[in-house]
Amino acid sequence: MIELLKQPWPWYTSGAVIAAIMVTLLFFGKSFGFSSNLRTLCTLAGAGKKTSFFDFDWKTQKWNLLFLLGSVLGGLIARTWLQSQQPLQLSAATITDLNALGIHFDGQLEPEQLFGLQSLSLQNVGLMLAGGLLIGFGSRYAGGCTSGHAISGLSNLQLPSLVAVIGFFAGGLIMTHLLFPLIF
Repeated sequence: MIELLKQPWPWYTSGAVIAAIMVTLLFFGKSFGFSSNLRTLCTLAGAGKKTSFFDFDWKTQKWNLLFLLGSVLGGLIARTWLQSQQPLQLSAATITDLNALGIHFDGQLEPEQLFGLQSLSLQNVGLMLAGGLLIGFGSRYAGGCTSGHAISGLSNLQLPSLVAVIGFFAGGLIMTHLLFPLIF
């Protein structure tokens, strides 16, 4: 069984599991999102005493916190016990695209060139902090993060989620093809 879990699974497996989860949530009248857990955690920390945005009954979101905890534990288990020792398999086209951006594919999920200790320059740390702040602000301003809008919002047929997802893709294309070559 462990060997089966360690093997790469077809891409459509995760799609089917996500669809099953979304149908189940729709059946029970729920929608999930990871970024909404940040609001719940801030409420638990007492932020509701300072800002009305965080003043809500956090107990209604216990199930979402449990989902967050399960996701973190699942990731830890997968990274610790289910990790394959084989190099990551990327298509030749993706490797060519990475090379065109100046990124050498080293067979790892996190390329050493981008995520290794030698990449920790003041510029990169500043860019990561700025990117994190923009993502956090954007998630709150848009009422959800990329996965929340793309998976949960679109499955609920929400027009704002469709607009947000179009914006995410446009932003990703602009970052990859226009800004990334200028920054790095």
